[in-house]
Amino acid sequence: MTTALPLQALRTFVEVGQRGSIKAAAQALHVTSGAVSQQIRLLEDRLGIVLFTRERYGLRLTEAGACVHPSLLEAFAQIDRAVDTLTVLKGRQTLTVSTVATFAASWLVPRLGRFKQRYPQIEIRVEATSALVDMRRDRVDVALRHGLGNYPGLEANRLMAPVLVPVACPDLVADCHAIREPQDCLNYPLLHDADRADWSLWFAAHGVVHDPRAERGTAFEDDYLLIRAAAACQGLALVPQEYAREEIAMGRLVQVLDKPWPARFAYYLVTLPGAMQRPEVKAFAQWIREEMQIPATLSAT
Repeated sequence: MTTALPLQALRTFVEVGQRGSIKAAAQALHVTSGAVSQQIRLLEDRLGIVLFTRERYGLRLTEAGACVHPSLLEAFAQIDRAVDTLTVLKGRQTLTVSTVATFAASWLVPRLGRFKQRYPQIEIRVEATSALVDMRRDRVDVALRHGLGNYPGLEANRLMAPVLVPVACPDLVADCHAIREPQDCLNYPLLHDADRADWSLWFAAHGVVHDPRAERGTAFEDDYLLIRAAAACQGLALVPQEYAREEIAMGRLVQVLDKPWPARFAYYLVTLPGAMQRPEVKAFAQWIREEMQIPATLSAT
């Protein structure tokens, strides 16, 4: 029988029992006193039991009413708390961002505090991986990827092309051959990216004829590992200037030549088609372009 009891009548019973007054309960429920009286009569009729004793200055719970009132009061308090939780969750937005570990550690994470200050309602979840992700399957909202912009079935917006600079640990270049020109780098072990292409392109861009030494040396899948190898005096590395900035400031690396060179690859903000319609994705895209000082107009590739 309790499953068929009207919820509004039970809520009205709780309010009247808590306040001892039909008028006060009506004000709390934003209804008329007549509506409150009607709900109480309905509940008493359905239960076949008197819940209130009418007195001169209000209503008093009967023994039966007093027996169940605390439980119903707590039940409706739990309902109210649950509704409040849903209201909070409705106002909160979650954004999952996938990127490579080096970019996350060197560029993104140190700046996320500014995003949080501007958009406190957006919860950011950063996933750092060098593997390709299935944005639908893995529920990734935004992927920040380093490549040529060819992401079939996805929308890719070009962000920036990192400037590569040659770096080494100070001890490696302190007592050996002086590095005054790009070709002098060939006298040292070279550390490579996974494609083994950057050094050859860097030398060509600075007028150095092809030399087999430009293709020799250890290769690393991730820029973070490349920087660590350079800091361990294993050779010269050609790395994004932004990634090496802290290492240079701490004295663990030095830039051996002032010969920056734009990389072939660029960073792209990658999303599922139509994702920019979501406010949290649009907000993140606009923010990251501001951080990179890129004009605000987004153009999908």
